[in-house]
Amino acid sequence: MRFLVTGGAGFIGSNYIRHLLAADPDATVTNLDKLTYAGNLASLADVEGDPRYTFVQGDICDERLVGEVMPGHDAVVSFAAETHVDRSINAGIEAVTTNTVGVAVLCEAARRAGVERFLQVGTDEEYGTISEGSFRETDPLTPSSPYSAGKAGGSLVARAYARTHGLDVVVTRCSNNYGPYQFPEKVIPLFVTNLIDGRKVPLYGEGGNVRDWLYVLDHASAIDLVLRKGVTGEVYNVGAGAEVTNLELTRRLLAAFGAGEEMIERVPDRLGHDWRYSVDTTKIQELGWSPAHEFESGLAETVQWYRDNEAWWRPLKADKPVSQLGQDTK
Repeated sequence: MRFLVTGGAGFIGSNYIRHLLAADPDATVTNLDKLTYAGNLASLADVEGDPRYTFVQGDICDERLVGEVMPGHDAVVSFAAETHVDRSINAGIEAVTTNTVGVAVLCEAARRAGVERFLQVGTDEEYGTISEGSFRETDPLTPSSPYSAGKAGGSLVARAYARTHGLDVVVTRCSNNYGPYQFPEKVIPLFVTNLIDGRKVPLYGEGGNVRDWLYVLDHASAIDLVLRKGVTGEVYNVGAGAEVTNLELTRRLLAAFGAGEEMIERVPDRLGHDWRYSVDTTKIQELGWSPAHEFESGLAETVQWYRDNEAWWRPLKADKPVSQLGQDTK
């Protein structure tokens, strides 16, 4: 099977490509990535020599390029996005353009090329915040940031192509991912790398916001299952049921370094900061998926990975003061 993976040099995309090549000996992968600041080919150094893997640098909003790359592929897995919430607050047009218009460009090219299946990777932030219970796939979308609004637009565009053009589309919406190769503007790698260097960690507000943490390789297996067995036109929530407050997460990371709360730097809260995300995963469990990693062990493995791979993350932080690498809990 021939896969076009967009955004494959990013955090989740690179982990998915590695998972796919290891799990499916018949898979060939084209990685289309713009290589913005968060795209890093070093994340895929271990598969560069695999003859089943090809890299193409380009923007999913480039209709000509996407139209040239798309033919010959059986499936598209769409990760490419502007993913940093704080950046989207200051650059909303860029976020919405990539996250919505870029998906439309991909869907149109996939339709013209006769692609067999299109999977749009979404986010639980499309639903907005929820104080109690968990969002189901049929709940309305009420995004709070330009990032999440753009992602919601991308999901809706993809499903519209299924309804209008008969494109075989499935959509996933995941909770917060963590694990190896995550760009160090996100909260876990930012805090871990700060602590490795003996720096304080910047915690938004009082830290009471709640997130559900999903290990990235569990997410990769969920995507692959939905791609192969999901029902056309359907949405599948992916979450681990590992909800903790940002303060509790911070305390766990501090404990991993034998540090106390004197290492917390309280910073002003994010504009429009959603209080809690939670998704009901009944549908994907019925397909046969469940997370393989417990949060405690997965977090320990992640901390150790950043300890062992300073050569990967140090260059990403070297050209920016730590204060400019804004915390992002997505």
